[in-house]
Amino acid sequence: MRYIRYAILAAIAVVLIVLALANRASVTLNTLPDGLAEIPGMGLLSYSVELPLFAVGFGGVLAGLLLGFVWEWVREHKHRAEVSRKQSEVRKLERELRRNKARQNEGKDEVLALLDEAG
Repeated sequence: MRYIRYAILAAIAVVLIVLALANRASVTLNTLPDGLAEIPGMGLLSYSVELPLFAVGFGGVLAGLLLGFVWEWVREHKHRAEVSRKQSEVRKLERELRRNKARQNEGKDEVLALLDEAG
């Protein structure tokens, strides 16, 4: 199973390297379109960067993955909160059960108390 995973990772690496080599041309990445950048006050937000095309593509994929991970983490917050509430309730009930068993076995012999706890 480990070798299959390594083979798949190697195949993905080869595909990514081939894509990177095939898309080495430079592209200009602008934060604002030219018409919007000419509006007074908007020049502060206008940036241009020249990057290889594969870097833009890989960056987009990485940004999408990060956005998806954050979205799922936020979406599952209610489930994690519910599990936490239920775990604290279970701990509270276990403490209460131990106290009740201790009160029940207060006057008994130690051996009989241990047998009651086990059974």
